[in-house]
Amino acid sequence: MIAAVTRHMNDDHLDDSLLIARAFGYPDATESTMVGLDANAGIWRVTDAAGVHDLRVEWPGAPISDRPQIRRQVVELYKLACEKLGVPARDEHEPAADPHGAHGHGAHGHGADNPHAANPHAANPNAGDAGESDGPKPFSRVVRESSWSDHSSSEGASFMENIMRGIASKQDYVDLVAQHFFMYEALEEAGEQLAGNPAYEALHPEALLRLGTLKVDLEHLLGADWRNEIRPVPATAAYAARIREVAAEEWVAGIIAHHYTRYLGDLSGGQIIAKRVARQHGFDGPGIEFYDFEALGDLKAFKETYRDGLDALGETLDADEQQRMVDEVRAAYAFNTAVFVDLAAQKSAA
Repeated sequence: MIAAVTRHMNDDHLDDSLLIARAFGYPDATESTMVGLDANAGIWRVTDAAGVHDLRVEWPGAPISDRPQIRRQVVELYKLACEKLGVPARDEHEPAADPHGAHGHGAHGHGADNPHAANPHAANPNAGDAGESDGPKPFSRVVRESSWSDHSSSEGASFMENIMRGIASKQDYVDLVAQHFFMYEALEEAGEQLAGNPAYEALHPEALLRLGTLKVDLEHLLGADWRNEIRPVPATAAYAARIREVAAEEWVAGIIAHHYTRYLGDLSGGQIIAKRVARQHGFDGPGIEFYDFEALGDLKAFKETYRDGLDALGETLDADEQQRMVDEVRAAYAFNTAVFVDLAAQKSAA
């Protein structure tokens, strides 16, 4: 549960975490990521000009015991932070706020209590919730909320968490980069179908492609003979095989399900990984080129454009096809979790 909450916050709510850090201890914070929680408080790792700090902020209500309570307490902390900083607080179902007071336009609502996460096979995943507007939810929000619980992993969670916390070994990071190569080799082959389709080419600009950067990183990490040094773990091989299966079917929504899961993660939590790894291992350029999307321009703007594209796609799909795509997104998260489990097992066996 903790891994699910921190991953969700770090993927979708970095601006909220930055507001909390600035309001509750570090007014000049430039970066804030959630790294843990317990019954009484949330824990953030905060960066400012003085260095890196751990910040513990007590929950505003009673001690928590389940996920819905966590969600409510995080929302309350966000609102209290806005009040302390004089920033207008959004409604909890609106997009995440910019830490300087502007409101974003991406689909960043807090969705931990979404009924479709508990029932992913609901007949109409795009139906509006009671108490919200009468219109349908944007499809990008449906996809994100329906897969929220899948952002976590169980026994494999520690492998990725250790990398994000800057306590994993360099070999752990090298092993992760190697698995990325096999994933993106399959994904970018599949993505050629999007690049050739005018309706979706905006989702797949050349600057998004990662295979070339992975080759640079692997040569830096392993040397010129890197291709003979890497092997996919079983879960990675299965993951790549599924992407190729979807591509062979020419199922565009299925390709986008995998495309969305990987690239939007790279543009969100992946940026945190790059900073942690660079700081820990002294990389600057080669070694973390995979996470450098400077050529893409404004990352927030691109993510908003991407979500707009998902919304447009959703309007072309009937309820059954929407659900089929949601299921594929959830399958992609499951593959990702399985890769972490395999990497953890490989490390234990070494």
